[in-house]
Amino acid sequence: MRVSRAVDAVIEFLEAEQARGVTHVLLDEEAREGLRNLYRAAAKGGRKPATPAVSHAVPQTAPAAPTVLSVPGDGTKATRLAALHEQAQHWQPAQALGTLRETMVFATGNPDAKLMLVGEAPGYEEERKREPFVGPAGQKLTRILQTMGLSRDEVYLSNIVKFRPAMARQATNNRKPSPEEMAACLPFIRAEVDIVRPACIVALGGTAAEGLLGLTGQVGSMRGSWHEFAGIPVRVTYHPSYLLHSERDLTPKRQLWEDMLAVMERLEMPISEKQRGFFQSQSR
Repeated sequence: MRVSRAVDAVIEFLEAEQARGVTHVLLDEEAREGLRNLYRAAAKGGRKPATPAVSHAVPQTAPAAPTVLSVPGDGTKATRLAALHEQAQHWQPAQALGTLRETMVFATGNPDAKLMLVGEAPGYEEERKREPFVGPAGQKLTRILQTMGLSRDEVYLSNIVKFRPAMARQATNNRKPSPEEMAACLPFIRAEVDIVRPACIVALGGTAAEGLLGLTGQVGSMRGSWHEFAGIPVRVTYHPSYLLHSERDLTPKRQLWEDMLAVMERLEMPISEKQRGFFQSQSR
């Protein structure tokens, strides 16, 4: 295929998406490299690029395995999120890794939420019920939200990775997603944030902080201050599962509650004296 025909095909695809109201087209790394090859070939006088890019820029013959995320530019937030949900079901960059299980677990909650909470990946219970944060850690999170005066229906809950990371002889065991697995699913979190536009994001645990913010290290060194993702303030705190595994240690519980109080202040939520002194009363 001549370079001009390849470029025309890309332009036709983008114009068609624009006509459908799509304002963002997110490309995986292979598609980006293909476009770079087109540019290099054009710069050298139109020679054929080393790696064709058209197969990743033009919709696939089998739409069940998309490699380009189409983010609808119009419609309600709920319908736009539903379009993402449909694409996530058969997301080829995640499937191609061969390290994730097949059941997709998307997000839940209020599309108009002011608060968005992001974890790492679905676990056994989340995969079984196809909803994030429904296992023991999710129940812990629900109680934390209730103490803040919020219900699950008032916030937006999601994960960096939309599929449960696979393990050999896996039963109820879970593992941390790899950087490659997070990168494969990151376009969805970016699109979700762009649609929901929460006033504040809470990254639950070090993996969520790594996926969203590129941070590495201990949560204790990340928390206690504000970060930013796509122009939205982010607070990093402990994942509820960490609290479950350190029941005797009161320090992370107190620090998580301090982070949540900071979130409430950021959202201009009313804070009672009982809420401010909640941890002290619990630790007596």
